[in-house]
Amino acid sequence: MNPKARILVVDDEQSMQEFLEIFFRSEGYEVVTAGSVQAAQLQLESDEFDVVITDIQMPGGSGLDLLHLCYDVAPEAVVIMITAFASTETAISAMKEGAYDYVTKPFKVDELRIVVEKALEKKLLASENRRLRTELRSHARDRSIVGSSPAIRRVFDLASQVADSKANVLITGESGTGKEVVARSIHSGGTRSDRPFVAVNCAAIPETLLESELFGHMKGSFTGAVQNKAGLFETADSGTLFLDEVGELTLPVQVKLLRAIQEKTFRRVGGNTDIRADVRIVAATNRKLEDEVTAGRFRDDLYYRLNVIEIEVPALRDRPDDIPLLAAHFVEKYAAELEREPVPLSDEAIETLVKYRFPGNVRELENAIERAVALGRGPVIGVDALPPSITNPAPSEVTARIPKSGIDLESMVNEFEGELLMEALRASGGVKKRAAQLVGVSFRSFRYRLEKLGLDNPDHEDG
Repeated sequence: MNPKARILVVDDEQSMQEFLEIFFRSEGYEVVTAGSVQAAQLQLESDEFDVVITDIQMPGGSGLDLLHLCYDVAPEAVVIMITAFASTETAISAMKEGAYDYVTKPFKVDELRIVVEKALEKKLLASENRRLRTELRSHARDRSIVGSSPAIRRVFDLASQVADSKANVLITGESGTGKEVVARSIHSGGTRSDRPFVAVNCAAIPETLLESELFGHMKGSFTGAVQNKAGLFETADSGTLFLDEVGELTLPVQVKLLRAIQEKTFRRVGGNTDIRADVRIVAATNRKLEDEVTAGRFRDDLYYRLNVIEIEVPALRDRPDDIPLLAAHFVEKYAAELEREPVPLSDEAIETLVKYRFPGNVRELENAIERAVALGRGPVIGVDALPPSITNPAPSEVTARIPKSGIDLESMVNEFEGELLMEALRASGGVKKRAAQLVGVSFRSFRYRLEKLGLDNPDHEDG
């Protein structure tokens, strides 16, 4: 029993109101009475109640009407029905619609007291579960948040706000900024946190296999399909599907993805049966999808389905104050993996890191710290343990020289981009996939850029 609990008694008979008020007050509860659904509504809208005890048959509105009203006005209140024997079926229907229990007139007050006590126990347990779930979500978010700059706090504040939403989220930002960390934070902070989080890099899977990977396939649907296989949509059912580098999807796969999002159904490759899946989509891209839509490489209807809420993750160079915190976090992480005691970075090492531009963003910083922890010896990690690319960065060859006559910016940018692509091809021996890795773009993006600039050469190898 919770003596502080508040009970609302609703009955059109004044004598029943008074009887239950006296009884439950003697049990230590706070009690308010109402003689109709309309009067009860006024009480529910102006105050909070733990339990609502209502007669089913009342003039001007039934107990079922009051139950439905509680859904909107007081969803956390537990509703108990009082019914005459002839209305038992109605009471059972009310339980199917969310009422906690019912008692049949004439009832013993001890019977009603026990029902109320059990209802309060249930409410208390549900409240405790919500509190623990909120606490766990908070801890999950805290573990993934590294940084205190206004830029990154805005990201995680927004991620926290949308966590409980069902809306799809599009995370944008440069490669290596931590878009998957944000996606996991959204998942772990929401109501789907105890369900699967399934991540797929759309650029890492060959075009011919991507549809099968996402939606599954039936045995014999293509060469190598030796058995039925569930896709990632099925695996992520009731959870979150994270589509990294979503801008790399081909148009045919985009069509099928759009249908799966709109209809919440899809078919496996080679299948003829619709499969339902309740999946929240969180997508990420380092491309400007608006430009891809304009160029006809990305469907506008899919773009709007994915971009219900957009979260842009800032580049690391735009939040240099977070570098020391991130570096310390990675030192602890990799020291634990090597079963060593973490040692701090020297002031000089930290200063060197903060001055560096980090074109590879957080991923580059993490790789640098992993190396430093592995190589570092002594009471601190010094500059000598950092990669040469950070301690002795190559000077930028790009300089701004604008003649009085002006320039053709687009032509100059295309020329510079073409030189970089050709240099990457020379360094890779003409292998496009390796060249794409050297300039930090996907194979498809590299190939598209070559074609756009008229530099594609059949002598260059794809693989």
